[in-house]
Amino acid sequence: DSEGGLYVCMNTFLGFGREHIERHYRKTGQCVYLHLKRHVTEKVPGASGGALPKRRNAKLFLDLEISSDLNSDDFEYEDEAKLVIFPDHYEISLPNIEELPALVTIACDALLSAKSPYRKQEPDSWEEELQASKHAKTLVQLDNGVRIPPSGWKCSRCELRENLWLNLSDGAVLCGKWFFDGSGGHGHALEHYRETGFPLAVKLGTITPDGADVYSFDEEEPVLDPHIAKHLAHFGIDMLQMQVTENGLRDNDIKPRVSEWEVIQEAGVKLKPMYGPGYTGMKNLGNSCYLNAVMQAIFSIPEFQRAYVGNLPRIFDYSPLDPTQDFNTQMAKLGHGLLSGQYSKPPMKSELIEQVMKEEHKPQHNGISPRMFKAFISKGHPEFSSNRQQDAQEFFLHLINLVERNPVGSENPSDVFRFLVEERTQCCQSRKVRYTDRVDYIMQLPVAMEAATNKDELIAYELKRREAEAARRPLPELVRAKIPFSACLQAFSEPSNVEDFWSSALQAKSAGVKTSRFASFPEYLVVQIKKFTFGLDWIPKKLDVSIDMPDFLDISHLRARGLQPGEEELPDIAPPIVIPDDPKVDEMRLLCFRRSFLVALDIEESSVMQLAEMGFPLEACRKAVYYTGNLGAEVAFNWIIAHMEEPDFAEPLVIPAFGEVASSGAAALGAVGLDNQPPEEMVAIIISMGFQRNLAIQALKATNNNLERALEWIFSHPDPEEENDPALDTMDLENHANANILAETGSEGPRIKDGPGRYELFGFISHMGTSTMSGHYVCHLRKEGRWVIYNDLRVCASERPPKDLGYIYFYHRIPS
Repeated sequence: DSEGGLYVCMNTFLGFGREHIERHYRKTGQCVYLHLKRHVTEKVPGASGGALPKRRNAKLFLDLEISSDLNSDDFEYEDEAKLVIFPDHYEISLPNIEELPALVTIACDALLSAKSPYRKQEPDSWEEELQASKHAKTLVQLDNGVRIPPSGWKCSRCELRENLWLNLSDGAVLCGKWFFDGSGGHGHALEHYRETGFPLAVKLGTITPDGADVYSFDEEEPVLDPHIAKHLAHFGIDMLQMQVTENGLRDNDIKPRVSEWEVIQEAGVKLKPMYGPGYTGMKNLGNSCYLNAVMQAIFSIPEFQRAYVGNLPRIFDYSPLDPTQDFNTQMAKLGHGLLSGQYSKPPMKSELIEQVMKEEHKPQHNGISPRMFKAFISKGHPEFSSNRQQDAQEFFLHLINLVERNPVGSENPSDVFRFLVEERTQCCQSRKVRYTDRVDYIMQLPVAMEAATNKDELIAYELKRREAEAARRPLPELVRAKIPFSACLQAFSEPSNVEDFWSSALQAKSAGVKTSRFASFPEYLVVQIKKFTFGLDWIPKKLDVSIDMPDFLDISHLRARGLQPGEEELPDIAPPIVIPDDPKVDEMRLLCFRRSFLVALDIEESSVMQLAEMGFPLEACRKAVYYTGNLGAEVAFNWIIAHMEEPDFAEPLVIPAFGEVASSGAAALGAVGLDNQPPEEMVAIIISMGFQRNLAIQALKATNNNLERALEWIFSHPDPEEENDPALDTMDLENHANANILAETGSEGPRIKDGPGRYELFGFISHMGTSTMSGHYVCHLRKEGRWVIYNDLRVCASERPPKDLGYIYFYHRIPS
């Protein structure tokens, strides 16, 4: 508000200005508030060398504070606190023990000394933050002339070329052991420590300009090495340029490699800063660039701007008493910070002159620090609540899930991303087909490496690289594989083999192929380039490729056509199992059946790996495939989206006993039926045993969705009467992977925004680094006719947007 400061209700926490506090008073009748203001004095050197005070108000708009370092010696603080009585706005300066009752004085003292909500949550969010090693400062490095090549490493005691660790004392390259990071090895690095006592080692392949993975054998945990650049330089490794030079010195005659980091961040080019609404940066809270990049892209979309910023007064008016725990309040607050322009103002002319005279450039106090937003959106999530780097695509889906679960008004902004995928599965022997639909939010394009147009250059580069490694010379200039976008699009549309396909037409296993097409085209098409794969150590790695992504994209030819004339559908029959002839089975035969049921729930590893390639935790993928009855990666994916918020999401899978599975019912499987129908996953499990669909639904309905009792009901009712329930027809129509999601996220208005399949590129998110677990994210957006780069707090006009190196691309439909 015009006076600045933060108001705190003496009964509940509230973090808005005077106008909103008055609304809160009218709504609740609570009349006593604590008004907090902080005056910040910046020390500006005067002509005589003294400090000239420069007053400014620090507006405490929750956690959208100016993201400069206000803990530096350049600032002084003066806090002001008053007790305000509404409706007359009568003010009492604090402390004032003479006029105030003792209870009020105690309450004021408690509030003034309390930590803000995000400060309370910060220790929990950062509980896994690495500590600096006690050996880092005094580490002894042997002057033995060892120089480490930039690649081609091999364990000095075995032939292993994966999971290698460089000892920072003597430069020995040795393999790790399984318990270090979940990957294989013979433990030679640990043996070397026991023999020599050299405590620190860095994992090769993790070194980036931001740091590296360091392990302390003595402290028996991963640690930080504040002097890692110096320690690596001892062995000729320049971590800032990601290259090795002879004797640790740069050869001026050698052309430096143009790294991915330099290209994506447009290093070496003087970029013009941008200011004003929509050009606000976000502070990196510690590997939170994935969040910053995604939110910049999200709030460049008009539907999200209208839903949250356009509805900001209404959201604030109807926010709960604790707005720190309300998703819509946090989204509106973040959107306001990014779009209002209040936190993105150009420096004053006097400040620019001062910088020129002093020949230094002070960072401008612009941008927001989304601490509370991150604390809320990552609450209870094992990955996003840490300070480790995360996958931007995974966070995008996590955000969409929260948007779906927290509707704001009649408009659901995530509708703009949603589309239907038609999957056509064909039995190669009988030629019969089955069509199913599923909901998706991202188009995932495979990288067609075999279609590279510069194969000769790649071969020549590989030869030079190997020669340089053998001679311990600097690597040649990097040559990336150039992949045509058309080849990636073709790879997406080509049929793929279906593992362990069971043909209902043949009543036996057969060869099957599956193709995917768009049953609808979304308003905004999000395209992910599947650059990440798994290495031998199960650590995600990235394909360093260049793809000529088009500014204008037409995928109209990928429109689904449905069942075609002359095509015959596969019968709706599940694989048969042996069912006892006597409906009154004894306990022993039922126990045998239960055991066969558990065997049927063996985890299909191919589906697990498909999900893991998307960036989800491995144990979560195993649980998703298990709890969805091995119905495929698509069904398991929807289970993941619905369970990402659970505290044990990434915990190891514990397979329960049969009775435990049955008694947990729908809650165990995490599904919500359509129109009060039994959970689809439970129906699918019974169908997979060979029973008809209507029988499975009848049994679950009759037993209140208890799986074990439903099986007993089936055996005791061998010939149930046909149930003519119109709802069964609805279930048949929705018999696909996302029936439950459509039911859970039902709201007014169209659920699928279909239209033409022609799009224009307006943004992309790029990733720098070797895997989703490390590196840095940057966002480029096209605004007002030009490209803008959002690199955390730095927002500048882009001169060379690296559209060929992106990871996630955002397209907007071209109106017809």
